[in-house]
Order: sequence, then C-alpha cells, then structure tokens
Amino acid sequence: MEALLSIIGILVALSLVTYVARGMRVIQQYERGVVFRLGKVREPLGPGLNLVNPVLDRVVKVNMQIIAMGVPAQEGITHDNISVRVDAVVYFRVVDPVKATVNVQNYMYAVSQVAQTSLRSVIGRSDLDELLGERERINAILRDELDAPTEGPWGVRIERVEIKDVTLPESMKRSMSRQAEAERERRARVITADGEFQASRKLAQAARLMAADPAAMQLRLLQTVTEVAAEKNSTLVMPFPVELLRFFEHAVGGRTPDPVPTTSLPSDEELAALDEAALQALDVPPAVVPAAAEVPPVDLHELDLSVPPPPSEAPGTALRES
Repeated sequence: MEALLSIIGILVALSLVTYVARGMRVIQQYERGVVFRLGKVREPLGPGLNLVNPVLDRVVKVNMQIIAMGVPAQEGITHDNISVRVDAVVYFRVVDPVKATVNVQNYMYAVSQVAQTSLRSVIGRSDLDELLGERERINAILRDELDAPTEGPWGVRIERVEIKDVTLPESMKRSMSRQAEAERERRARVITADGEFQASRKLAQAARLMAADPAAMQLRLLQTVTEVAAEKNSTLVMPFPVELLRFFEHAVGGRTPDPVPTTSLPSDEELAALDEAALQALDVPPAVVPAAAEVPPVDLHELDLSVPPPPSEAPGTALRES
C-alpha cells in the first residue's frame, strides 16, 4: 500500500512539474506576448519569465523591433506621361501588439501591399523632375499615406520610407544626356562671350590711351615685333612707322599734321630757367649761356616730296671717268 502511495505521489509530482514547465514562457526584451484564454485576449505579457495556463492559454509572440521591408519595383506613368520603374524600402514597427494580432491576419503582408499601391499612386501624381530631384518630399508623402491606414487600425507605425532607385527608359536617358550636354555648351558659350566682351572693353580703353600718345603706340609696335621675333621665324617683315604713314596722309590731304602733344615735356623757358638755376648754383655767370635759337616754322606745302630720278649710269662707271 505504501509503495502504491509513493508511486502516486511521484506521478503527481511529475504532472505538476510538467504542467509548470509547459506553462513557462520566456519573452525577450524586444517581444511582447499576446495571451488568448479560451479565445479571449488578455493583457500582453512583458519581457522575462511568465507563467500561463498551458491548457487554457495560447501565447502569440509579437516582434516590436523596427523592420526594414523592401517594396518590389513598381512600373507606372508619371504626371508628365513618362514611363518609370520605382522601388522603395519601408521601415516600420509594431506599437500595439494586440491590434497587430487581432485586427489583421498578417501585418507584414498587409503593409507590403499598401506600400505598393501607395507607391503607384504617388508615381502617377508626380512629375519626373520631382521623382529625381525632390526625394525628401516624395518620401514624406509616401510615409503619410502609409501611416494613415496602418497605425490606427493595425497598430503598425511607419517610421520611414525611402525611394531606392528610379529606372528610366533608354530613350529618355539619351534625351536627358543630350539636354545636359546642351546646357553645359550654353553655359560655356555664355562664359566665353562674357570674357570676350570684357576683353574688348579693356582693349578699347587701352586703344584710347595709346591714341592720345603716339609714342605709346610706337612702343607697342616695337613690343609686338619683339614677341613675333621670339617665335623663331626666318623672315620678319617690318611695316612703316605709324608716324611716317600719318605724315604722308596729312601731306597728301593738304592739311597740316597735328602737333605731337608735349604736355608732359618742359618748355624752352622752363629749361632756360632750370639751366640758369643750375649755373647760379655753380657760380657760373649767366652771360656764357647762349640764347636758344628760334627755329623758323616750316610750311609743309613748300616741301618737295618728289623722289629724284635715278642716275643714268652706274656708280662704278662715274668713278672710272672721274
């Protein structure tokens, strides 16, 4: 009898251990446990060791971490009638484990389908330039459209939506390449024209300055000749001086050539005063300084500009006869 009682006690102890062992549930820190007792939802279990009724209770673990889910590439036509292919990635997490378990059968599949439909809708309402250049605004619109039907009913919060890639047709890529090339060429031409305009203004200012002083023009001519001679040319043709050509031009036209401006040179009176001051400093009497001879004016109409005829005989013959 005692042996039978001991066997029964051992069986009861094993049953209790088995019951407790089956009722133990370990919930991780990033999880929550939704308990269904006879089909009715109870309060979710927190992280750690929890005891439940293994006969009456059923525990469903829900992951509370942020999940990154890729949205398959969607083909659509933009608002400006361009066919594109867009794919994205959605970051979301469960904020209410009871709603995510009770209100929707598979919240990950549901979020994926909503993301695809929302992506197609945004593609149809946006232009190609917006998809390519305004990614932040498109991402914000996608997040708002995904978060509205998921957070309230399903207990899923959309944290972030990112468009990964926008694939264009090959013809559109070639057109955009030609457009970018034309834009760069336009900018290059504008910059070149602006440089030429500034250079022409500077050259015009330099020409006006050199025209006021013929000596500066002659110096510029000599500088140009020096630069040309430095190019290792075998033959260098020197033009007539500018002053000589201008002199013949005025002589043929019957007009007196314009006098060379000597505003920067001292006059004869100023030179005589300077010489007298210098001689006084050296104790030399001023009588020894001869007066400057006045040069009579020359009438250009009386000048004989004709070229004398060449001699009829060679110079060598004239020498022999003499």
